[in-house]
Amino acid sequence: MSVEAAPRTGAASVRDYIALLKPRVMSLVVFTGFVGLAIAPGDIHPVLAAIAVLCIAVGAGASGAINMWYDRDIDAVMGRTDKRPIPSGRVDADEALAFGVVLAGFSVLVMALAVNWLAALLLAATIGFYVFVYTMWLKRRTPQNIVIGGAAGAVPPVIGWAAVTGDIAWLPVVLFAVIFMWTPPHFWALALWKRGEYADAGVPMLPVVSGDRATKLQIVAYSILMAALAMAPWAMGATTAVYGIPAAILGALFVIGSVQILRAGEGDMKPAKMLFGYSILYLFALFGALLADHWIAG
Repeated sequence: MSVEAAPRTGAASVRDYIALLKPRVMSLVVFTGFVGLAIAPGDIHPVLAAIAVLCIAVGAGASGAINMWYDRDIDAVMGRTDKRPIPSGRVDADEALAFGVVLAGFSVLVMALAVNWLAALLLAATIGFYVFVYTMWLKRRTPQNIVIGGAAGAVPPVIGWAAVTGDIAWLPVVLFAVIFMWTPPHFWALALWKRGEYADAGVPMLPVVSGDRATKLQIVAYSILMAALAMAPWAMGATTAVYGIPAAILGALFVIGSVQILRAGEGDMKPAKMLFGYSILYLFALFGALLADHWIAG
């Protein structure tokens, strides 16, 4: 891509630097990380728990800032991203990079010194995977960018669990798998809707490379796998019906939404927009049910 960010227009505000952290994305990361911490067996001091969640949030924000620095050229030509701080000229690209790198190092170091080294290593690996594997390697090279790159966004519940226990168990791994399977239908629903923008930016998202029909079929397939995986904690006795029943209903609605996308006529993006919005609610509600089950059923 030859398009660069706009020239610097003046001093950046605090709001601009907050925008670099991708706060809406961060909210999901923080919540799933918190739930992983809350349901883990054992005890952790409330101050250390707060530090662990803060480190997850800061690490996620650092990844977002470095991602915006690297993707400033394609952000400048996409309607949904051209108002971001770097392409709009409100934040200098080098300052954004420095901001992200400092936050990344800070989050990992504090996690290591205050919580434990396993949680810190997982956090460092997550940041590194998102920046180097997804952002710099996969995103512009393969339509499977979201499938593989989605692993980065799936690690927070494992980090939260490790912050309490110092190890990894099967339950947080299942939660990782649920988010991993959730990521493709979530982003592909958006990519169907914004296919033209991704094409103009030269990003090989699945609808751009393989077309709408193939993308819709994969959305259905991943949705079914995700819904099935989400039932595993109940099926394996780690949770009760307090989690299991909402998980079944939420998953069924997700699959129905994916089928509606498949059945939609050419050019009808309403089902894709609806599934994209619902997918965010789904993840919050699913992990909320997991938290409720832990608090109610113990």
